[in-house]
Amino acid sequence: MQMTTRRLTRMLLPLMAVVGLYGCGNIEPWVKPYERDKLADPIMALDGDPVSTSYIQHVYEAREGSRGGEGAVGGGCGCN
Repeated sequence: MQMTTRRLTRMLLPLMAVVGLYGCGNIEPWVKPYERDKLADPIMALDGDPVSTSYIQHVYEAREGSRGGEGAVGGGCGCN
C-alpha cells in the first residue's frame, strides 16, 4: 500500500505541475477591441444607483478622516 501511494504521488506531482503551468500560456482577450464599447454602456454598471453610491462613498471617506484609497482624488493634507 505504501509503495502504491509513493508511485502514484511520483506520477501525479509532475502531471499537476504541467497542468498548472499550462495556465501561464498565451491568454487571448475575451473581448475584442471593437466590442469594448458595449462594456462601457451604463446598463453594465455594477451599482444600480451611481448617485447614491457616490454619496455613500463620500460619507465613508469623511468618517474615516482620509481621502483616497477608494478611487477618490485628493492630496491627503486636507487642502484639496
